[in-house]
Amino acid sequence: MYLKCTSHLITEEQLKKTKAIVEKFGAPGGMGEFLQKKLLERSEHTANWVYDYWLEDMYLSNRLALPVNSSPVMVFPKQNFRSQSDTLRFAAHLISGVLEYKSLIDGRALPVDYARGQLAGTPLCMDQYNKVFTSYRLPGPKTDTLVAQKSTVMPEPEHIIVACKNQFFVLDVVINFRRLNEKDLYTQLERIRKMSDIEEERLPPIGLLTSDDRTQWAEARSMLIKDSTNRDSIDMIERCLCLVCLDEPSGTELTDTNRALLMLHGGGTDKNGGNRWYDKPMQFVIGADGSCGVVCEHSPFEGIVLVQCTEYLLRYMRGSPSKLVRAASMSELPAPRQLHWKCSADIQTFLTSSADKLQRLVKNLDMNVSKFTGYGKEFIKKQKMSPDAYVQVALQFTFYRCHGCLVPTYESASIRRFQEGRVDNIRSSTPEALAFVKAMDVEKMELLWTAIKAQTNYTILAITGMAIDNHLLGLREIAKELKLEKPELFSDTTYATSIHFILSTSQVPTTEEMFCCYGPVVPNGYGACYNPQTDHIIFCVSSFCDSAETSSDLFVKTLEGCLKEMQDLCTKCNTEAKPADSTKRKDGTTKLDYSC
Repeated sequence: MYLKCTSHLITEEQLKKTKAIVEKFGAPGGMGEFLQKKLLERSEHTANWVYDYWLEDMYLSNRLALPVNSSPVMVFPKQNFRSQSDTLRFAAHLISGVLEYKSLIDGRALPVDYARGQLAGTPLCMDQYNKVFTSYRLPGPKTDTLVAQKSTVMPEPEHIIVACKNQFFVLDVVINFRRLNEKDLYTQLERIRKMSDIEEERLPPIGLLTSDDRTQWAEARSMLIKDSTNRDSIDMIERCLCLVCLDEPSGTELTDTNRALLMLHGGGTDKNGGNRWYDKPMQFVIGADGSCGVVCEHSPFEGIVLVQCTEYLLRYMRGSPSKLVRAASMSELPAPRQLHWKCSADIQTFLTSSADKLQRLVKNLDMNVSKFTGYGKEFIKKQKMSPDAYVQVALQFTFYRCHGCLVPTYESASIRRFQEGRVDNIRSSTPEALAFVKAMDVEKMELLWTAIKAQTNYTILAITGMAIDNHLLGLREIAKELKLEKPELFSDTTYATSIHFILSTSQVPTTEEMFCCYGPVVPNGYGACYNPQTDHIIFCVSSFCDSAETSSDLFVKTLEGCLKEMQDLCTKCNTEAKPADSTKRKDGTTKLDYSC
C-alpha cells in the first residue's frame, strides 16, 4: 500500500531505490517482521496501541506556534450587537449553554455518536468529550504534555476565565454550591467589563506568550512561574473550564474571510491577538462588532467534537430564550477577580519577541473563504457518488491545474470506531486521481468513477483501521522505543516526501450556519477545509504569502472552474448514456458506457 500511495509522486530513480528498501524491510525474518511482533505485544497491554505515539507525533512534539499552524477555529454567523449590553447578554447566554453542556458530559447523558457517511451506524468512542472542559496543553522544551484534570486528584474546576482588553478575570460559575444563573452571569460580566476599563490596573498582554512557538513559550512560562503571583494566575487559567474572550471591535469589514482570520489569530497585537490563552481547548470569542466563534486547541479532541459542542450551544441559544431581565441581578455576588502578573525585564523581552512573531504570522496568512453555489451534495449524491470523495477528487484536479502535478495529501479519517481512536490519514492523491486529472481534457467519465471509487475504498480502509500512516508510525516509534537504529525505510527520501503534506484537507460538515478553518501544515502548502451543504459547498483555503508556490485566491478560482467542469462531465454523460449502455456493478451502482 505504501508503494501504491507514493510511486506516482516520486521519480523513477527514487521509486527503484524505495522498492528495494521496502522489500528488505518486509522480508521474512527482517526488521519489519520483528517490529510488527513488538507492536502486537504492545497492543495486548494498551487500550489503543497507536494513541500515545500518534498524539506526540501529531501535536505534542510539534514546536510550531498553535495559532494558524495547529488550532482550528469555528466561525459563527455574524451577530448584530447594537450595544455593549447585547454583547454581554450573548456571552451570558453562551456561558449558560456551556454549563448545561458540561453537565451532560459529567452525567454521561450525551447521546452516543454514530458513524455517518461510509459504513454509517457504528457507535463511536465518546472518550474525547471528557477532555473538552477538563484539559490543557502544557508547553515543554522538547515536547508538550496534554494534562487532563482528574477530580480524584484536585477539585473540579468551577470557574471560567474571561479575557477582556488583554486582561484575565476569574468568573466563578458555582458559588456556595449554586450554579450562577444567566442574570448573575450578566452582572459579573458587566463588572469585568468595568474593571477592564481601569487604565491603572492594566497589565502587559501576557496571553501573547501562548501564541509563540512551543519551546519559546515553555521557556517563558518557566521564568514566569518563579514568581508566586504569576504561578497562581497561571494555575487559575490552566484549571478553568474554558475561556470567554470579549474582543474589541476589529475595525475591518466582517466578510467571511476576515472573520476567519480574526478567529485564527485575533488580528495581531494591535487588535485582539493578546486577548487569548492558546493552551486551553475551548476559547469562545465574542467580538463587540459581532465577530464570534471558537478557537480550539486540537490535541484533546477532533473537529467533530468541536462541531457537536458548538452546534449544541447555537441550538441552546436559539431554543431557550435568554432568561435575562433588563435590570441587573441584585443578589450579593463576590466580585470577579483580576489575575495579576509580575513582569521582569526578561519576561518583557519574551513579550516583545512573541508580539513580533505573531505580527509576522498575521501578515503571512493568505486566506480565502468561499461559498461555491454552483451545486452542493444533493447533485453529487444524484450521481451515486460520495460527496466527500467527489470533493477530494476535485481538490486533486485543482492542485494539478495549478501546479501540474499531484502531491502527498492528508485527509483526516475518524477511527473512533476503536477505543481511544482519533484519526488516520486518507491519502487522496491516488494513482486513479492522477489518471483522471490527466485525462480530464478528453473527458473520460469512467476515470472519474474509478478515482471516486479509489477514494471511497481508501476512506473505508482508514476508518476501519487498515490505512498505512498509523501503522508505519507505530513501526517507526517502537523501533525508537527499543533504541534500535532507525530502519532505512524511515530515513528514505520517499518517506520524508510522503509525510510532507502540501495539501492538508478535512471535511467538517455542520447542520448550523457556521464553518471551520485552519492554516497549512507546511510552509509551501495549503489548508483546505470544506463543508458540503445541500445546494452549496463552503471552502476555506489557506496558504502562506511568503511561499512563491501557493496562492489561496488562485486555488479557489481554479477549484470553482474544476467543480463546474466535473458537473458538466457528469451531466453530459448522464444525458448521452442510454439505458441499453448500462450494466450493474457488483457493488450495486450502475456502470454506463462513457464513450462520450
